[in-house]
Amino acid sequence: MAHEIVIAQTTSDDEGQATMLARGAVESKLAAGVHIDAPITAFYWWKGKVEAAREWRISYMTTTDRLPALEAWVHEKHSYDVPQWITLPVTGGSEAYLSWVFEETESD
Repeated sequence: MAHEIVIAQTTSDDEGQATMLARGAVESKLAAGVHIDAPITAFYWWKGKVEAAREWRISYMTTTDRLPALEAWVHEKHSYDVPQWITLPVTGGSEAYLSWVFEETESD
């Protein structure tokens, strides 16, 4: 397969926003599919102190070709000043699934 598949992740402290970020990315064909994990507890440094928050992890299945557009879209729609944005390479998987991700993210 010529295109690489990646999983990109962000988080949100609002379940409604997590749903919007997931659904919008799929509707825009920026991601083939998205998982929203049940609430997790995050601890992090912010403005000089340790914070704790309940968050939903949003994982996008996409291609390296669509990744820049997905990242720009998420940053535009996200309410955080500095949203988490990480990408994880997919180093294997079923050919059928990987092909599906590619086909569903092809821009029209």
